[in-house]
Amino acid sequence: MSAGLRPTAQRCAIAWLLNGPKHRHVTPEGLYQEASKARVSVSQSSIYNILRQFTEAGLLRQRTFRGLVIYDTDVSDHQHFLVEETQEVINMPGTPMRVGGLPSAPEGYEIVGVELIARVRSKR
Repeated sequence: MSAGLRPTAQRCAIAWLLNGPKHRHVTPEGLYQEASKARVSVSQSSIYNILRQFTEAGLLRQRTFRGLVIYDTDVSDHQHFLVEETQEVINMPGTPMRVGGLPSAPEGYEIVGVELIARVRSKR
């Protein structure tokens, strides 16, 4: 395992669950359920610790959407849709967006990025 983390059995198992053909958005609770179904022996607190360690190592990005904490396997800059009915998070397609009209950063700070979350719901 790269990123300076020791490849423990639990970390390797969680990395295996996270890595697939497509990028994913996971919650700690959902990942714990996946691990249980896959018969990975790991506690819920270990899931939280491993997700934190992977985030600190730059392997995941933690994002918060209206109180929902998710971990994104796509660490590139990109935007999201949040489906209000299901709390599903979907990547916005296309190239990075340009945002204009931002206020100046406070004295002594610089803007390093802007994250856009568009809340969507099924048409009625």
